[in-house]
Amino acid sequence: MLTKELLSYILDIGEQMLVSGAEVNRVEDSISRICKAYDAKRVDVFTITSSIVVSIQLKSGNTLTQTRRVLKYSTDFDKLDRLNNLSYYVCKHTPDAEYLRNEIEKIGITRLYDSVVQYLVYGMIAGSFTIFYGGDLNDVAVSAAIGMILKLAITFIQRVDKNVFFVNILCSFVVGVLGFLLVRIGIGHSFDKIAIGNIMLLIPGLALTNSIRDIISGDTIAGLLRLSEAILVALSISFGFGLVSVFVGGMLK
Repeated sequence: MLTKELLSYILDIGEQMLVSGAEVNRVEDSISRICKAYDAKRVDVFTITSSIVVSIQLKSGNTLTQTRRVLKYSTDFDKLDRLNNLSYYVCKHTPDAEYLRNEIEKIGITRLYDSVVQYLVYGMIAGSFTIFYGGDLNDVAVSAAIGMILKLAITFIQRVDKNVFFVNILCSFVVGVLGFLLVRIGIGHSFDKIAIGNIMLLIPGLALTNSIRDIISGDTIAGLLRLSEAILVALSISFGFGLVSVFVGGMLK
């Protein structure tokens, strides 16, 4: 039997799925299936990128409605996979609210990679894209070094301001200035190859992909909102590199 407490935990699952990178259709489907597993007569779920609203009609005739505001996002496929597994288990076994609370708390404990590994991965990705776009070994080394500095900049700036647009503008500016300086002193050879290798670390690829999937699935409003956000993020990245061009002028040539 669904209760307010149980519905709150079900919303926790949906919210964490959305935050971790799930598309809107998956979130709505998971919430609906779980609620129906607990004998809900009717389930209405409305999800957009910043909000989840669930209204349930019980067989007793009572109605439960709860809403959840979503303020931040992160990409965590490991967490998403664990939430999916929990959803399947709940649909099959319908455990009590205490079990759901404990499992959500366990999943909520983020299992992060060591900081050194994160910096190395940033450098490896930046260097790999620089090779892909035609950079030489000097450019790869410079791009990898800037990629690790980019990770440091993201970590530091997010402590001051978590606004995604502000973070992307500043990080793009930092990457552009470093790339320009290292090319000017002769360590790097091609500024555009170095820059694009690091730009790929900031591109909102998951948001863009999910927006298209949401639109195709019929969630037009959510898809357009996510698409607009992805475009604004891309524009903020462009603006950051544009500031570099303004400051250095023709010296990039």
